[in-house]
Amino acid sequence: MKVLVTGAPGWLGDSLVKELIKKKYNVRCLVLEGLNAGHLKRMGAEIVRGDLTKKDTLKGVCKGINIVFHCAGIIHPKKVKDLYLINYYGTKNILDEAISSKVKKFVFVSSNSPLGTNEKRSVLLEEGDAYKPYKNYGLSKMWAEIYVNKMFSAGKINTTIIRPCWFYGPNQPLRQTTFFKMIKKGKPIVFGDGRNLRSMAYIDNVIQGLILAAESKNSTGQTYWIADEKPYETLEIYETVAELLGVKLRPRMVPNFVSEFCSFIDTALQIFGLYNQKFHVAGEMNKDISCSIEKAKKDLGYNPKISLKEGMRKSIKWIRGKGVDI
Repeated sequence: MKVLVTGAPGWLGDSLVKELIKKKYNVRCLVLEGLNAGHLKRMGAEIVRGDLTKKDTLKGVCKGINIVFHCAGIIHPKKVKDLYLINYYGTKNILDEAISSKVKKFVFVSSNSPLGTNEKRSVLLEEGDAYKPYKNYGLSKMWAEIYVNKMFSAGKINTTIIRPCWFYGPNQPLRQTTFFKMIKKGKPIVFGDGRNLRSMAYIDNVIQGLILAAESKNSTGQTYWIADEKPYETLEIYETVAELLGVKLRPRMVPNFVSEFCSFIDTALQIFGLYNQKFHVAGEMNKDISCSIEKAKKDLGYNPKISLKEGMRKSIKWIRGKGVDI
């Protein structure tokens, strides 16, 4: 079985490539010109160069491929237009190339953002809920989902959409390490009452969901939430990390309206095509973003084996192994 992975080098892409090679898949990685892909070659992956935003550079990258895992995307851009250029048009371009190369299956990594936030804390998001995209990132992923589903409905290609939630785990990017450093100081900011629910997804759980989606006949034409077994309260997340770091948690409780004000500033900036990561993150930290994984468990046999405490322990071990003092 020969597969193409986009988004490697990258946190999710690299982890997926490693597991696919372990499972004896023949792996090809689509890598942007200029990016160092030496570690992927050493894993045993074939490297092809191309740019998702430039359709002419993708000619032939899917030749001989059975399955495409489209993991590439951007969350925190320099400018809002990059969200659409990469998340929507990039997805459209690689999917069109997969169709022309007669790829059997296209697995698209989406996000929780096309469905936005929970209307009620007690009601988990499900796959059949209506789109309610959260700002431009959510819109860019929503339009990509719509195009993927359109191509499936037209009989062009078999597809599956995966919606992972807040990732965590080894090989995490700098913004995640900053989160641990904040808790290490013992006084992290908590917006609202800290009881808002967040679904999180340990990286190995996401990889399991992706491979199951690719291998299962039940997944064709379907969308699945992929996350840990249960959502966690924000305070539970912070307390778990604090315990593992050996610090006493004394959170600074900030009223909800501060987060809402940050969200307002974020929206205003994005109207003018600008993006500020700090305002964006602060603006969603008091929101409930929690989903049900029952459909994935039923259809795919998805079984998230790593829970919050074990996953955070592995994350901390990895960070310390990199010489970071936390």
